[in-house]
Amino acid sequence: MTPDPYLSMDLLRFTTAGSVDDGKSTLIGRLLLDTKNIFEDQLEAVERASRLRGEDYVDLALYTDGLRAEREQRITIDVAYRFFATPKRKFIIADTPGHIQYTRNMVTGASTAELAIILIDAQKGVVTQSKRHGFIASLLQIPHVLVAVNKMDLVGYDQGVFQRIAAEYTAFASKLSAPSLTFIPISALLGDNVVQRSAAMPWYDGPSLLHHLEHVNVGASRNLVDFRFPVQMALRPSAGFRGFAGQIASGVIRPGEEVVVLPSGRASRVRSIVSYEGELAEAAAGDSVLLTLEDEIDVSRGDMIVRAGNLPQASAALQCTLCWMSEEPLNRHTPYILQHTTRQVRAHVDQLTYRIDVDTLHREPAQTLELNEIGRVRLVTTQPLYFDSYQVNRATGNFILIDPYSNNTVAAGMIRREDQEVADLTVANFSEKLATIRSSNVVWERTAISQELREQRHGHRAAVLWFTGLSGSGKSTIARLLERRLWALGCETFYLDGDNVRHGLNRDLGFSAEDRQENIRRVGEVARLAFEHGALTLCTFISPFRADRRFARSLLPEGRFLEIYVKCDLEIVKRRDPKGLYARALAGEIADFTGISSPYEEPEAAELVIESDLISAEDAVEAILAELAARGVVTG
Repeated sequence: MTPDPYLSMDLLRFTTAGSVDDGKSTLIGRLLLDTKNIFEDQLEAVERASRLRGEDYVDLALYTDGLRAEREQRITIDVAYRFFATPKRKFIIADTPGHIQYTRNMVTGASTAELAIILIDAQKGVVTQSKRHGFIASLLQIPHVLVAVNKMDLVGYDQGVFQRIAAEYTAFASKLSAPSLTFIPISALLGDNVVQRSAAMPWYDGPSLLHHLEHVNVGASRNLVDFRFPVQMALRPSAGFRGFAGQIASGVIRPGEEVVVLPSGRASRVRSIVSYEGELAEAAAGDSVLLTLEDEIDVSRGDMIVRAGNLPQASAALQCTLCWMSEEPLNRHTPYILQHTTRQVRAHVDQLTYRIDVDTLHREPAQTLELNEIGRVRLVTTQPLYFDSYQVNRATGNFILIDPYSNNTVAAGMIRREDQEVADLTVANFSEKLATIRSSNVVWERTAISQELREQRHGHRAAVLWFTGLSGSGKSTIARLLERRLWALGCETFYLDGDNVRHGLNRDLGFSAEDRQENIRRVGEVARLAFEHGALTLCTFISPFRADRRFARSLLPEGRFLEIYVKCDLEIVKRRDPKGLYARALAGEIADFTGISSPYEEPEAAELVIESDLISAEDAVEAILAELAARGVVTG
């Protein structure tokens, strides 16, 4: 049987937002009409309703404004979902309200979106709601934002108007952890640049809005690394079969892989993956499947099956961002029900850290949260949650709060991190303070063979060579070549690479500032252990923050840590881009990427600076060997 190509087409979920009367519903109506996704009888009904209003044009907004109150007031109140398709892609649209009192509706509609269209009226320019919706898109980690400057026909298709709005909104977005940002001038009413490029704006050389929707990268927000399977129910249709049903929240799983069931911690292997079509060789995020395990383990609704060695975080104290969605204000003494994936626990807001003024982005002290307000809180739960930060995994980083008396959903939340002392430290003082934190009741045990004896046998002194620099600067190339030279000289070496440690030791860490810091802390401790065994330890890590590198240095005796700055111009490393990471970061697919959306703090006093865009790797190795010989680390 020939597979239906329609079923295998990409699906893009996107949301529309903007101020009142910016043309959101009209834009959706235009998209549906010009892509031939409106039936004739529906179009006739809209035309008839437009004539009854006395309008001399077809009011396409009437197609999406389904509630009587919406039609009468000519506004959007509820979230309207629409489905349409083109030969290249399928789409689900969430048309969200523009009024400030319906902010919660936008949060609901945008929670699963991969792209947000923010409409700005060319006559009004950037208004408060435009900024509000940009902030919410950033808060929800929507990977792509398209700013559609609408009603260009009413400003004479003036290029200057479009450029001023684009510049102002770009300046605002720079204050956010903004995803990729695209600007398109349109007229939703007349169809300019919506489906087809407009002849009325020859100065615009970008794609039409539909072309952008058809070609933007889909799946950028899907986490295919961390396998998370919240169990919805256990099924035992017969004595010989027991499986666990649910939808894979993130990651990929295959039969034979080792898994762990939380909270019990029991380990097993996946025996089979069963779907409606039969057994599968692989299942990924979004698939609804039934897993069977090799061992008899007690598993029930609310448990989570994860891959062994790639565990989520577990905590009963969480730092969260909360969007309040109830007309009843937040009550810090109420024990709410927290729904996280398929798990429910009791929770209360232990601390309201601040409320966010979404108009100015200022943080304000507050005693409670009212309807549509957003704040930073600390939640304490009666049982631990198994989660990833929202930035890493939207599926396991979000939750809702439910009023236990009315059973109404009162808030939507995003987990930022576990609430603990080290997680609250800033980049500047994280590593220094972490160096003072030690487990209690433990002492440092020296090895049976001293470092001095090991150095005598190896014929060289122990040291840590810390290669730092931008991705693509040549750190690993130089370090690997150096290690071969040291091996030829009879030296004992130990090599730590940034990618390699994330396959095992640090596979539970992401790329936020906090996770980068923890990554370097662990590597520094491992490097110290290798140093104690008399090895020349080569560490190749971007390690963008000076404080983290200072921490790694502080673990070793004076003169035994050599910071080697592999310096290379940013434009050159972007052209090299051996792993394609810069291209993805520039496209908005990778957040917090060093050199693009996250800073790199250059060393102030590195022992050696290698300008890899000016000298060869071989010459760099010779310079390092000369430095090691000058310091008495190696001879000859």
